[in-house]
Amino acid sequence: MLKRLAAAALLAATVVPASITVAHAQRPSPPPGPLVSGYLCCNMRTYGDSISDINYDEQGTSIVAVGTPARITTYDFRWFGVELAGKQQRIKNDYSRNIPLPTFAQRYVVTADPKQKLATFPAPVREAILAGKVMPGMTREQVLMAIAYPVASENPSLDAPVWRYWRDSWSEFQVQFDEKGLVKTVVGDAVALNRVFIAAPAAAAAQP
Repeated sequence: MLKRLAAAALLAATVVPASITVAHAQRPSPPPGPLVSGYLCCNMRTYGDSISDINYDEQGTSIVAVGTPARITTYDFRWFGVELAGKQQRIKNDYSRNIPLPTFAQRYVVTADPKQKLATFPAPVREAILAGKVMPGMTREQVLMAIAYPVASENPSLDAPVWRYWRDSWSEFQVQFDEKGLVKTVVGDAVALNRVFIAAPAAAAAQP
């Protein structure tokens, strides 16, 4: 009998009253970054309200054009919020996490309007960029405008002779540059090449 009473008393002492709540650790605040206004650096593909740095060209996406007015509104741990032409989007750092988020954001939201530089390019280059395509003779900057940055996890140096991109999870294509830093060719499967590559050379593609 005494053992039963002792066990009941111990159980009563360990029961937490319903009025007492257990405190949970608060989620730490993400590191701050500059809330700058500017322009989208390059053609990016949105799923409606989110954009990934991998920039897949797949069904259900649509292009937000290079030079679209942009305003950074917030930072989280793996994405930053940005207003693009009045519509809120998230640009997610999915495959470039070796780059700090504020630096990552500065890649995509630039202070100088790319459309002003775009206007100085030869007509074939301008048309290719606006179509989201690459052609021989383009500079690295022109490739970035057309199809955005290659992800940093697979492209640690933008000075490399080859930039690796993916059209979707299974379809890789590569932009190859010559010793002058101009596009030599693009290699990949037929579907990717049809979507991204114009084989005709771009005369005088480099900036004047």
